Amino acid sequence: MSEKTGRKKVFNFTLLRRVFQFAAPYKSKFYLSLLLSVLLAVMAPIRPMLIQLTINSGIKGEGIARFLDTPGGFIIEITIIQIFLLLVETACRFFFTFQTASLGQSVVKDLRVSTYQKILNLNLSQFDKTPIGTLTTRTVNDIESINDIFSDGLIPIIADLLSIISVLTYMFYTDWTLTLVCLAPFPFLIVATYFFKESVNKSFIRVRNAVASLNAFVQEHITGMSVVQAFAAEKREFGKFNKINKEHRNANIKAIFAYSVFFPVVELVMALSIGLLVWWAARDVVHPLQAEKIAGVTTAFILCLNLLFRPLRVIADKFNVLQMGMIASERVFKVLDNEDSMLDTGTLAPVTMPGKVEFKQVWFAYLEDKYVLKDISFSINPGETLAIVGHTGSGKSSIISLLNRLYPVNKGSICIDGIAIEDYRLDYLRGKIAVVLQDVFLFSGSVMDNVTLRNPDIKKEEVIRAAKLIGIHDFIMRLPGDYDYNVMERGATLSLGQRQLLSFVRALLYDPSILILDEATSSVDTESENLIQQAIEKLIAGRTSIVIAHRLSTIRKASRIMVLDRGEIREMGTHDELLEKQGFYHQLHQMQFQNQSDPA
Repeated sequence: MSEKTGRKKVFNFTLLRRVFQFAAPYKSKFYLSLLLSVLLAVMAPIRPMLIQLTINSGIKGEGIARFLDTPGGFIIEITIIQIFLLLVETACRFFFTFQTASLGQSVVKDLRVSTYQKILNLNLSQFDKTPIGTLTTRTVNDIESINDIFSDGLIPIIADLLSIISVLTYMFYTDWTLTLVCLAPFPFLIVATYFFKESVNKSFIRVRNAVASLNAFVQEHITGMSVVQAFAAEKREFGKFNKINKEHRNANIKAIFAYSVFFPVVELVMALSIGLLVWWAARDVVHPLQAEKIAGVTTAFILCLNLLFRPLRVIADKFNVLQMGMIASERVFKVLDNEDSMLDTGTLAPVTMPGKVEFKQVWFAYLEDKYVLKDISFSINPGETLAIVGHTGSGKSSIISLLNRLYPVNKGSICIDGIAIEDYRLDYLRGKIAVVLQDVFLFSGSVMDNVTLRNPDIKKEEVIRAAKLIGIHDFIMRLPGDYDYNVMERGATLSLGQRQLLSFVRALLYDPSILILDEATSSVDTESENLIQQAIEKLIAGRTSIVIAHRLSTIRKASRIMVLDRGEIREMGTHDELLEKQGFYHQLHQMQFQNQSDPA
């Protein structure tokens, strides 16, 4: 986002109103915060007023002190009143701070839930185009900045402004001439505040952009650390990180410099105001009519100036906090307004799904008009196994992504049991299709959590039964804690083959009608492959299966084999039929087994 845009958005009341829509369930907290801000503003000039009264009437024995026995008794009573008011003001300020912070955290909670829910339902194409670190920044850092709109932004600014108005009203009422004299240096403060606000605003935008870049870089490179270390690229990647981190530091230092200049300027202007106050008051001392009250007024005005400058010191900073909160909210709302999510308008959820799959003249492109699938048509009857082979980039994985509705079809249609997949409820459809990918992703947590995906309906007995069927039960029992063993992030403590076997258990537990194996044996050794092949035969029994494989020896028993090349179907038939044609499949077969005897 440009700096110009960042400055402009603070006046976007439509955006601000939308933020406050999330505060609607917490109206009581919002109204209580406003009420407390008004109460604090009314109470702000009372203490200076009492001090003035004490000096003029109590110490000098003037005014209402005449009606008391002694001036000392009056001072004691005024002191008790001031202590009481101080306690009340402290309590009000505590509740004000607590209520605004609580309101902000409540809004943040709801907003973060809405944002994460939106991210969960985005099409995978959004994750192809958007760095994961950027979405992490939106969900964590940016939403936390929206909290500042409530705790350090709009409501505290309103409270400070009300307090300033209240104190100024008292000062003008008491002595408007003296008030004008005290406020004479204020134009310098207004100019300084403007430059401070602009400088810090630019710095904050730079900081926010640098944070997003840091998050994206660190997320990506920690995830791919094995590649970095394998190619001895640590120094180069550290250099890139250092450059981004330096930009973050420079942006913060610029903001720190602005604070370092602004706060002394405020102190200087305040000292000048007090100097003018004392100078003007000293002139009045020579006038007998003014001398009697000048001591109390001067003391009260010094206190009032402190009450004025205290909020003025931070109001520009709070204004910047409000700006950054608005910028952050705009970024978060861009995620919430992203319409590139899979529409779930289907209503069908039949008790059974036999699993007949039909692709009818399907065209698909990740990028507009750059089709990776072109006019794909085929069908698989319930219980059949279709194997898909082809060179890398031929469109094999795209087919299963479309069947699972991870991406929308550009042209054509896909049906299951004669019904368009869009007519099924999305959760039902995906629950009936199990996918075992080449790159198995395991979450940080136990073996049980990973194979059940924390589904409480799946009992441990079912997990053990599925693990025994796959042939991995004995291995799991040898792990420390067996099924409670923590596999760590991405399954780092397990081998590729072991992760693959766990993904088979996961697929089996959900009892799918359609099973998809995407290069499921490419990452395992020969022993594990033989184990998996035995499990696959049990797993696919009675299920419609789609098997994508580079190892042609694993698909010889498939009902049919489909050969893809550059997004088009080149051949279709059984293993023997395709070998007899001596076409694309025959070439792939020859390339793979040219140095071996045919496994047949």
